[in-house]
Order: sequence, then C-alpha cells, then structure tokens
Amino acid sequence: MKWKNIVIHGIILVVVIIVLIPIIWTFFTSLKDPIEIAQGGLLPKVWHWENYKLAWAQGEFPRKFLNSLIVAFTVTLGQVITSAMAGYALARMEFKGKDLIFSIAIATMLLSEQIIIVPLYLILAKLGWIDSYRGLAIPWFFNGFGVFLFRQFFLTIPRDIEEAAIVDGASRFRILWQIMLPLATPAVLTLSMFTFIAEWNSLFKWLILTKSPEIRNVQLGLIIFQEQFIAQYHLLTAATILVSLPSILLFLIGQRYYIKGIATTGVKG
Repeated sequence: MKWKNIVIHGIILVVVIIVLIPIIWTFFTSLKDPIEIAQGGLLPKVWHWENYKLAWAQGEFPRKFLNSLIVAFTVTLGQVITSAMAGYALARMEFKGKDLIFSIAIATMLLSEQIIIVPLYLILAKLGWIDSYRGLAIPWFFNGFGVFLFRQFFLTIPRDIEEAAIVDGASRFRILWQIMLPLATPAVLTLSMFTFIAEWNSLFKWLILTKSPEIRNVQLGLIIFQEQFIAQYHLLTAATILVSLPSILLFLIGQRYYIKGIATTGVKG
C-alpha cells in the first residue's frame, strides 16, 4: 500500500513538472532582453519588468481586456441565472416532458461552436448584432452543463426545507433565490469559474462575429501581437503571461470549489 502511494504521488509529481516547465520558461523569458534570450539559460541576469509595460502598451491591451471582461462577466451571469432556474425546475417541479427537456439540455453539450456558428451568424446578422457585445454574449447564456450541475445540486437538498417555505407562503421564485441558491454556492462558483475562464480564452466566435478593432478580445489581440512582434520573444512571452494571468489566478483561487462542485454532481441521478 505504501509503495502504491509513492508510485501514484511520483506520477502526479512528474505530470505537474511537465505541465509547469513551459509556464516557468515563458515567465523567465519574458523578463530577459533579446541578447540574453539568444544566449540561452533559464534565469535572467537582469530582470526586465519593463517588458510587461511595453507589451501592454504596444499591444493596446487595455481595450481588449475591457472587452473580454465585459463579455466574460455578462455570459457568466447569464449562464448562472438560466442554469439555476432550469436546474431548479427540473429537480423540484413536476411537469409534462421534464425528462425530454433534461435530455435535450444534456445533448446540447455535444454541440460545438463550429457546428452552430453559421446559422447563429445569419440570425445575428438579421438582428444587427454582429460586431456588438449583445451578439457575443446573449447567445451563450444557455449552458447544458450548468443545467445538469444545478439539477444535481438541488436534488441533494432536503425537501423539508422547501416544503416549510411553501407552507409559509413563499413563491417558487422566492424559494429559488433566497433558499435554494445560497445552499448551492459550490455550484454557483464552479459554473462561474468554468464559464469565465472559457469565455476569457474564447477565440473562434470573436474571429467570426467581430469586424472592428475596437471590439477585439485579448486572445484575438494576442494573435495580432504575435504577427507584429514575431521576432521579439521577450515581448511575446510578456504578452502571453499578461493574457493568461486572469485564468491562472482564478483557477488557483477557486480550485477547491471545482473539486467540491464536481464531486457533488454525481450524488444523485
């Protein structure tokens, strides 16, 4: 048993090192000057923190960060609200076609952006939502995984709590927002972090649905930055770290909620 634990921990350690090596190399490279990068070596002799300031200014990232933040935050809020409402209805209310609706919600998880992007583009074009925050956010308000996650959480909450609220005259809407949702905090945080990171790293829909430079996001901005500064590795790596930093920090802060949220998902079917 002891040797088994040592082997498992050894494998995990090797995987962690393999994952971290590119990140560490990128970080140290971002703090070197071009001559040091050409000479090789891991640690910089002089730490050039000004590389980040240069990359931030030359890539025009402030506007792109703002665009990414607006869309990621809006989509996250929209998905939490719609997923909580749908999950509650599927877990606690009886109506015709409930199982079919849940199956359809699960089936939507199989659809990728590439499959729906053409009809979605045509619809958004008719609405005049191309190259706008509305077109980049509202169609992504529904999430099949979010519906599944909240349904599973609400199934684990004792019915006595809900029945006591109904006896006191509380409406379904009030029960959801004032009783059930606070109890499902791990699900709220898990879906919020998954959605925000996915939206922050989103690229495909921004390529298709945007035209003007003012509405580009950080990932699209990073690609353009790479084309402009292809030989300046110190600026390229600095820009890469800047764009990746929000996702890394959010993951590190919320990793324990990921584990709790996903673990609770499979308690009841």
